[in-house]
Amino acid sequence: MIILDTHIWVWWNHNDSKLTETHHEAINKERPNGLGISSISLIEITRLVTQNRLILPCVLQEWFNIALAQEGVILLSITPQIAIDTYSLPGNFHKDPADRIIVSTARIYDVPLVTVDEKILAYSYVKIIQP
Repeated sequence: MIILDTHIWVWWNHNDSKLTETHHEAINKERPNGLGISSISLIEITRLVTQNRLILPCVLQEWFNIALAQEGVILLSITPQIAIDTYSLPGNFHKDPADRIIVSTARIYDVPLVTVDEKILAYSYVKIIQP
């Protein structure tokens, strides 16, 4: 399994050219094993849509229905272990709670995270699939 950061999940669903070939390959390779989506990504997407910072091709509920039904997608809940790790991350990590939860999800499941977020890419305590 791999974990998809929120923007990667959106880009993948929209076949966005910002998704790198390396990321396409990783997603296709790991799809049979699972593409983990943190439940916090649902909140992030909802916030972006309501703030008009993300335009979806359909209403939000329909987009979620389609995106979550993609082969291999697994919606991952925030478990007590993830919640604890979120605020006890080793080293120096920024304060954004959604990023902290997504990083902790990858750490707890001990799987790579797919992201282009510079702050996450610079964090050495999580496995990353490089862009």
